[in-house]
Amino acid sequence: MFDLKTDRKSLLINLGGGVIGDMGGFCASTYMRGIPFIQVPTTLLSQVDASIGGKLGIDFYGLKNSIGLFHDPMAVLADPAFLKTLPPKELRSGFAEVIKHGLIRDLDLWKTITNVSDWSGQDWREIVYQSLVIKQKVVEQDPFENSIRKILNFGHTIGHAIEGVMIDIERPILHGEAVAAGMIAESFLSHRLGQLKAGELETITNYLISVYGFLPLKDLEFDKLLRKMSHDKKNRGTSINFSFLDSIGTASINHTASHEQIKESLDYYTHL
Repeated sequence: MFDLKTDRKSLLINLGGGVIGDMGGFCASTYMRGIPFIQVPTTLLSQVDASIGGKLGIDFYGLKNSIGLFHDPMAVLADPAFLKTLPPKELRSGFAEVIKHGLIRDLDLWKTITNVSDWSGQDWREIVYQSLVIKQKVVEQDPFENSIRKILNFGHTIGHAIEGVMIDIERPILHGEAVAAGMIAESFLSHRLGQLKAGELETITNYLISVYGFLPLKDLEFDKLLRKMSHDKKNRGTSINFSFLDSIGTASINHTASHEQIKESLDYYTHL
């Protein structure tokens, strides 16, 4: 932007996936104390999640989005036509956030997506719209993640740790794959320490495994995962903060689990 001699009246258009939107928005928001920007997300992950809500950041010290800020774009232009250009694995990665939105906030969305036998045969235009509405309503209630917005992190406390450790050992996985495993583990905690019924835990687990299969988590050192979780932005003091499912379609915030209970949730996953 300096080389192009852009000024404070310039407009930055971020055309790409979540990394482009996050990095581009972060640069726009800090360049000359802020210039306007527009998000044009081209992946399912960025269309249903990353482009909405004003969270902008970069990874640092191996920690997800550990440097960043909140700043809304002028507009978000999400065209499902872009999704036709994606390989199935990228669609599947983004689909994890759609599943999350159904689990935390919309039983009807959950029923819609789970009643389709071939997950890749979803009506993406309708799915993207429904997911955006869910996230937008949550963000409007709590733009700076002081309360209810934390439900959007369901599956991500453990999921981000898995993603980060897999990168560290040079066995990177897609974001949605890590979040899917995280949602299974955090659903277990929701049942073990909260109100989620055993039957719903089984339903969630079976569906996520049917879409994402298993990750080789047995090979990961628990202490490394715990260190990643301990740096989660939602934490207070030494407690690791979680959002739990109360039932499919309803979530609650500010739950904690001991190290032993977190390990138990990962053992649940690895012994499925």
